[in-house]
Amino acid sequence: MIRILFILICFFNIQQDKPTIVWQQDYKLSWDDFKAKPRLSSDAVAETASGISFGFSVKEFNKEIVSFSTDVFAYFYPEESWCKPKDVNRGVLAHEQLHFDLTELYSRKLKLNIAKLEVSKDIKKELRWLYQNTVKALDVAQKQYDAETNHSQNIDIQKHWEAFVEEELRKLSNYK
Repeated sequence: MIRILFILICFFNIQQDKPTIVWQQDYKLSWDDFKAKPRLSSDAVAETASGISFGFSVKEFNKEIVSFSTDVFAYFYPEESWCKPKDVNRGVLAHEQLHFDLTELYSRKLKLNIAKLEVSKDIKKELRWLYQNTVKALDVAQKQYDAETNHSQNIDIQKHWEAFVEEELRKLSNYK
């Protein structure tokens, strides 16, 4: 008897009716993608809501796990992302785009680590662990990026981050 178990774990809860933008090499965010009401009490000019969705299925035969498959995507959430239109500029948009690019980078790192796994009785636990650790590492990277660039104000460091992320995405291009 073959059983299939499917588990969906999301950094943000994805609902079928909630708009999302899947990361694509050729698509760059525009201010029109930021649909949430601005947080006027925030010092920030804009905020990108993005996350990694992760799902996997496990195939079992005679109560033994025989294979698994995964789905990993980097998403941008327009209805949770906002900007203050009077305060934005191209530099801020580039900064927000890089938040989304960082999400894609970490989704590729997750795919790389998944590719190294072998089928075992612990595969479900290993997959969940990889996902949780990737999300934690992404959160650290996002905070470090904002701190080092002073939310896009330090242009030299912003350019450094852009070059770094572009190179890392290139290195992991097999995991698009």
